[in-house]
Amino acid sequence: MAILNILEFPDSRLRTIAKPVAVVDAKVRQLVDDMFETMYEAPGIGLAATQVDVHQRVVVMDLSEDRSEPLVFINPEFETLTDEMGQYQEGCLSVPDFYENVDRPQRVKINALDRDGKPFEMIAEGLLAVCIQHECDHLNGKLFVDYLSTLKRDRIKKKLEKKHRQQA
Repeated sequence: MAILNILEFPDSRLRTIAKPVAVVDAKVRQLVDDMFETMYEAPGIGLAATQVDVHQRVVVMDLSEDRSEPLVFINPEFETLTDEMGQYQEGCLSVPDFYENVDRPQRVKINALDRDGKPFEMIAEGLLAVCIQHECDHLNGKLFVDYLSTLKRDRIKKKLEKKHRQQA
């Protein structure tokens, strides 16, 4: 397993639309393992392949406190099951140290493939619903900061650009 480099906003590669996984093979399973290791090390609760500069539709998540509930979504698609919106303070490994409130539907149905390429369906509510929407956004080249006002997004962008210059 390996720790992968996480791209940070405003890196343009984060805007790439990921391609569907054609075959779930050993290479994809290795990517999943590396993504879990990277996510846990960061630490975070979700990671999309786009964030590690792999433009395939792969997401890993674990919302548990003790890393005991790993979830894998390959080629995930979701549909909203309610008009009820909820506001969560979202953060992102690609937008480190920034947390902002985002409104999202509270209940979604997810269709995806698991780590072995088997199709499954899941109903998600609350935080799980928010996380799957957040990670699917990554696969479509969208970040949570895109839901913010231009002023807030530009402020975050400037602070991260300054941080990147100081690290260079």
